[in-house]
Amino acid sequence: MPPSDRRTPAGGRASEQALDWSGRTLHFVGIGGAGMSGLALVARALGASVSGSDRAQSPYIERLRAAGIRPLPGHSPDNVPPGAEVVFSTAIPPENPELARGVARLHRSELLGQIMALRHSIAVTGTHGKTTTAAMIVHVMCRLGMDPPYLLGGELRLTGSNAAWGSGEWIVVEADESDRSLLALQPDIAVLTNAELDHHATYASRIELERTLSEFMAHARQHAIVWDRPQLRALCAGEAVTYDADDVRLTPDGARFRWRGHQVRLAVLGTHNAVNAAGALTACVLAGADAAAAVDAIADFSGARRRLERLGLSACGAALYDDYAHHPTEVAAAISAARSLAPRRLVAVFQPHLYSRTRALAREFGTALALADACVLLDVYPARERAEDFPGVDGRLVAAAAADAGVPTAWLPDFTDAQRYLESILRDGDLCLMMGAGDVDALGRSLAVDA
Repeated sequence: MPPSDRRTPAGGRASEQALDWSGRTLHFVGIGGAGMSGLALVARALGASVSGSDRAQSPYIERLRAAGIRPLPGHSPDNVPPGAEVVFSTAIPPENPELARGVARLHRSELLGQIMALRHSIAVTGTHGKTTTAAMIVHVMCRLGMDPPYLLGGELRLTGSNAAWGSGEWIVVEADESDRSLLALQPDIAVLTNAELDHHATYASRIELERTLSEFMAHARQHAIVWDRPQLRALCAGEAVTYDADDVRLTPDGARFRWRGHQVRLAVLGTHNAVNAAGALTACVLAGADAAAAVDAIADFSGARRRLERLGLSACGAALYDDYAHHPTEVAAAISAARSLAPRRLVAVFQPHLYSRTRALAREFGTALALADACVLLDVYPARERAEDFPGVDGRLVAAAAADAGVPTAWLPDFTDAQRYLESILRDGDLCLMMGAGDVDALGRSLAVDA
């Protein structure tokens, strides 16, 4: 049976008995993703017996094996241990054979909610910046000795992991708006970074998205924190704590800005990351951190995996970077941040993610990619969607939009062809920026000879 999720009347830590999950058996369907693998790692740390399966390999599979979890390849009813609670995400189709087994089914958000109830909690949501903002909060807390439990959508470079069960009072998580599953969470502190329509298969309009975010922010038990913009303030029914980065100055080694009277130094690029840092610092202070100490602690934050991550140099000496950008605003922000490195030429390589998003935002993607000097378009990474449900939708829609916006564009859906093309055009002093939420980073790594 699931453990008690009751906290003390003051909202403090649950009893030590509630932290013992040794009586639970959990089976994760699709265990190789960032979110599911993190939940599996934390459940294991809490004492549960953990198993899982996945059709595809991922960087998180090896970390699971290192923790004593042995993911099974493929999906079969026989994969589910007797007496297991089967944990699944929205990406798992209803016909998956493992969903019919086990003593109970738990959406990943339900399990996340149970874990959050064991500590004070900070949950970060928003269309962009969730992983980086949450990672910054964890980084600061780790530097200050607060030892936070955390579950992130990407690997924190400081720890080399996307999840851990620390001894601290505050757990830090991401709240996923893509499928409305964030509404299952009841955080003590809720952070909203921004609100743009991104998941068109879930929301028919921006108004629907804003209603969901507003409902989530009302779940905050102690504080609702929002970027200081009228649209975002309006999503908080009560009094919200606002944040912003003032007087941002970008440098080749990061950024400088003012926050609440403090001068902040960052070692990561981009104006958007200065804003993310302001949100992270605000959350840390409300969780009990000293403001000046938090400012010092964030100075050596080096990013999360796949967020303007340097992959190395190509054979000709071009700098190779990778970013998870998969929305036009994120693409524009990543290109602008990379520009601060003053490359001779910036070549953008973009892999659209989801057919629904590509169909809805092709023109906007083209405009964002026109900020580069040249771009290469790959085909759509389908994720949970099927090509036959979106006839006529592929990466050529974005390629045409980018060309119309005036940037020299090559449509190369095959990774092998794209690699050969990039090897032929890149030169010493160029910067090649891979972008997308699929597997485009593999292309970047195949080009790197000096990591």
